[in-house]
Amino acid sequence: MKKLFIVLGLLLVVTLSFAALGFKVGVVTGTVSQGEDEYRGAENVIAKYGKEIIHVTYPDKFMQEQETTIARIVELAYDPMVKAIVICQGVPGTVSAIRRVKEFRPDMIFVVGVPHEDPEVVGPVADVSFQTDDLGRGVTIIDLAYSMGAKRFIHYSFPRHMSYKLLAERRDIMEKRCKELGIEFIFVSAPDPLGEQGLTGAQQFILEDVPRQIAKYGKDTAFFSTNCGMQEPLQKAILQHGGIYPEPCCPSPTHGFPGSLGIAIPPEKKGDINYILKAVNGKIVELGGAGRFATWPIPINMVFVEAGVELAVGLVKKTVKADDMNDVKAVFDKVISQKVSGYGLKSISKYPDAGNYYLVICDSVIFGKTQF
Repeated sequence: MKKLFIVLGLLLVVTLSFAALGFKVGVVTGTVSQGEDEYRGAENVIAKYGKEIIHVTYPDKFMQEQETTIARIVELAYDPMVKAIVICQGVPGTVSAIRRVKEFRPDMIFVVGVPHEDPEVVGPVADVSFQTDDLGRGVTIIDLAYSMGAKRFIHYSFPRHMSYKLLAERRDIMEKRCKELGIEFIFVSAPDPLGEQGLTGAQQFILEDVPRQIAKYGKDTAFFSTNCGMQEPLQKAILQHGGIYPEPCCPSPTHGFPGSLGIAIPPEKKGDINYILKAVNGKIVELGGAGRFATWPIPINMVFVEAGVELAVGLVKKTVKADDMNDVKAVFDKVISQKVSGYGLKSISKYPDAGNYYLVICDSVIFGKTQF
């Protein structure tokens, strides 16, 4: 009988945890192949809220299939129990989808992480938007590379990404900061993973070009790419041939890592960021990369999804305000500290004239130097 009460008690706890909201939240992310951190973030909020989270993914070829992305977002809004929709990444088509939904659900709350469209376009239609502070990172990434011994900085990108306002402005800031520190800035045009060669062709280019650049410029060369799919081959090539890797495009200990290192994370440890940080650190040190690889201590896009859901819930319940930076920071700090103790946001600011469009930066960890 005692065991029966324990089982019933556990079932009640699970039921209550899954029924805590009284409404549903839609979550839209990429697939594992396009953005594993966002996808895992969606899995985490499903584990917390159960069936009150409806998770859908946008197409891998989202540039060519914007109408599919729009349709999936709009379909979520047809469910009257859905009171908020969290989208990360906010790929092209997101703004059009929000506008369509607002026509018949003006009360719908929208939270958008990593918008691909300009802040002035996204900000007025979304209730809250957030992005890594790309402009601020234009300085912090270069400063970090400099502190790691970089004498040159190679920036890989392609025309589609350079058409994004923040990415283009960051590139200019990086070049300016390099000049101030006496670092040679080199822009290298890489194949677009959404182009004819596909992701495979873009990755092969990185694997072949990194050793060429190191042979030309030496091992005190730092590398950075604006594309998620290029991170793993970039890390592999740098580790094999030398070079410096100050930060992924989407700062995270799981972005490229640990796949680039051949580390198999046990299923029960997939959400354990402390375990992953230690595993990545140990392998990089073992392979001679100590002090030459860095990242943020948490998967920021995963945090965007999870903090986005918590903000959306607070906005629906009216316990937080979208325009209150302290409210937003408190949510982020809580989510981050639950993953990695002792860390939170290093800075948070608003993009000017773009509504509640927040820009965030975290501290960096340098593998082989930071204590885990």
